Amino acid sequence: MTVFRVASEGWLLELVFPSRCVSCGAQAEVVCARCRPALRQVGPPWCGLCGAPTVWPVERCRECSRRRLAFSSARAGTVYAGPARAVVRAWKEHGLRRAAPWAAELVALRVERPAADVIAYIPPDPSRTLRRGRHPAEQLAAELGRRWQLPVEALLVRSGRVAGSRQAVLSRGARLANVRGAFVARTGCAGRRVVLVDDVYTTGATAAAASAALRRAGAVSVEVVTFARTVRT
Repeated sequence: MTVFRVASEGWLLELVFPSRCVSCGAQAEVVCARCRPALRQVGPPWCGLCGAPTVWPVERCRECSRRRLAFSSARAGTVYAGPARAVVRAWKEHGLRRAAPWAAELVALRVERPAADVIAYIPPDPSRTLRRGRHPAEQLAAELGRRWQLPVEALLVRSGRVAGSRQAVLSRGARLANVRGAFVARTGCAGRRVVLVDDVYTTGATAAAASAALRRAGAVSVEVVTFARTVRT
């Protein structure tokens, strides 16, 4: 019964999302050759801390200069625009399974392998996991772990504090307040260099809160890696 259900789900997903470009509909695994150049690379040059593209290299940019960030760097595979948005939407909302290895390949190509001991990921919101049935951050972490030959561990859990609103609908300041104290690190962080994986870096509020929890638990360093990143002009 389980095998049949998995096979049926795969067939249905292929029916809803056949092997076509999620951006233009041409035949492709995820994004076609014509749309791929629109997956813009995020620098360099960039901010040494948050990874925002800059005119010239800087240690801290205007976006993060007045913030206390617990991670030592943040890097992303592509700008969150155009085809990247279509990939994330199909991945998150419709369970496009082939998006995870495809996204990991792009990240591994564009982001240098961090000097780390373990990969962690942003844990899912339980209510949204029940609705969606999949979690891109965990899937991306698993794929990157295989490529970078690093163990993947669930080092973070949600604290149980109820967030007032979804992050996507909040301003930058509200996002910071919304996730403050939202994560708790499990044992196993002490003395380790951690790569923290998520699907999209927007304001850095989620990454900062999760990184702070890892550092409080004894992580030596935290480097954030995401598939995509919002870029402000």
